[in-house]
Amino acid sequence: MANLATGAAPKKFTRRNASIGDRIFDTLNITFLCLLMIVTLYPFLNTLALSLNRAMDSIRGGIYIWPRDLSIENYKFVFSQSTIFHATLISILRLVIGSITTVFCSAMVAYTISRQDFVLRKFITIAFVLTAYINPGLIPNYLNIRDLGLIDSFWVYIWPGLIGVFNLILIRSFIDGLPESILESGRIDGAGEFRTFFNIVLPLCLPVLATVALFTAVYQWNSWLDVFLYNSSNINLSTLQYELQKILQNSSASSSAASAFSNPDAAANAVTPLAVRSTMTIVASVPMIVMYPFLQKYFVKGMMVGGVKG
Repeated sequence: MANLATGAAPKKFTRRNASIGDRIFDTLNITFLCLLMIVTLYPFLNTLALSLNRAMDSIRGGIYIWPRDLSIENYKFVFSQSTIFHATLISILRLVIGSITTVFCSAMVAYTISRQDFVLRKFITIAFVLTAYINPGLIPNYLNIRDLGLIDSFWVYIWPGLIGVFNLILIRSFIDGLPESILESGRIDGAGEFRTFFNIVLPLCLPVLATVALFTAVYQWNSWLDVFLYNSSNINLSTLQYELQKILQNSSASSSAASAFSNPDAAANAVTPLAVRSTMTIVASVPMIVMYPFLQKYFVKGMMVGGVKG
């Protein structure tokens, strides 16, 4: 107050005049964050080093974050499979179509059950929530998919998971936190429910929709069990994850066969399950790593607001 009365500029707070307790806190905080960064990055860097190291040399161990015997033979082996590129295309189509349809349908149902004047609001909400606790099992689920005619069909990747309970509740909680006055202003201007949903609700729900899109994209990209159960007989509908799973299984047999060769060069260039698994992890995780930075700002906001409100 004295500085303001005399017109003198207020003193700026700097870390030079910080107390001993503040400096200790800063030191511990920086140390903890550095350790957390190392713990987070090390598994990925170690996996990358193993994938870029010669397979038979990796068996010796001692590889941490840098390959000892640099080689791209593991990647050549993975990408030399004839079905890998077509499977990648199917995975991309599954990711794009599945993410868009899941986000749109979940948002539409979430908006419907968020309306207080909807008569069946509580009943539909309870019906969806019960599906998260009641699992019929693998065989009834397979029979249901078969009766719906989704066996050997691309749409078996899309329809069964079209609306997820967690996604539904997350979006509904976000919509419940929107100011009712904004929706009322749209109705006063003559907007119906569909126009309100498309022109008002969807743009305001962009953070939580991006969050749900990220969850769905990760699920669609990493899923392989449904391919094994429903489309294993149709090679044209195989996905990247399923093909990588088959490569991992075949690598054990090829490694054992190579070790029995009398030719040392054949054994030296053989792949191992460890090398193939590391290479598969890098190949499968790169698209998600590239996608995440673009959705990170929406992801944080969508989780905080959608998870707290409602």
